Amino acid sequence: MYSTLREHIEKIMPLTDEEFAFVEKHFSFKKFKKHQFMVQQGELVPYNYFLLFGLTKLVYTDPDTDKEYILAFAMQDWWDNDFQAYYTKTRASFSMVCLEDTQALCLSLDDFTALRAGLPKIEHFFLEKVMAGFLSAQRRILSMMTSNAQQRYEQLLAQHPSLAQRLPKTQLAAYLGVSRETLSRLSE
Repeated sequence: MYSTLREHIEKIMPLTDEEFAFVEKHFSFKKFKKHQFMVQQGELVPYNYFLLFGLTKLVYTDPDTDKEYILAFAMQDWWDNDFQAYYTKTRASFSMVCLEDTQALCLSLDDFTALRAGLPKIEHFFLEKVMAGFLSAQRRILSMMTSNAQQRYEQLLAQHPSLAQRLPKTQLAAYLGVSRETLSRLSE
């Protein structure tokens, strides 16, 4: 399982065996069942998650209407979390829910800080991951503002074809900001 993390990091920066042994000791392994919360809205966020296996959604639930707004999905080889709550040690604004049985490597904020202090070059890795996430979020916001439902659906299929195949139609429709009926018409 840790070899997956090493391969992931080494896409950006090579590590010696000694350096990776130092990285590895800062993570813990956890399993989650389908429908289980990894992060729950209103709770503290103890870990950042690197997904080894499974599928999750990051969702905001409006407390007045109980309507769900899906911000993101994550699958194996992706990081996901309510990053603001994690980094600021505040209560989560979002929930992270498993859509499939999920396995993750978990990194506490204290371990994240110790890892960066003990291996300064790992900061480059995390900077690259943060920048990629930021750029992806900007593209999604722009797409929501400037693209119609058909274009958003086609963009999702082009960028993440396996993700679209694994999601229930209701979840996919909510992410795209359309009704399930509209999604059915788009996918015909």
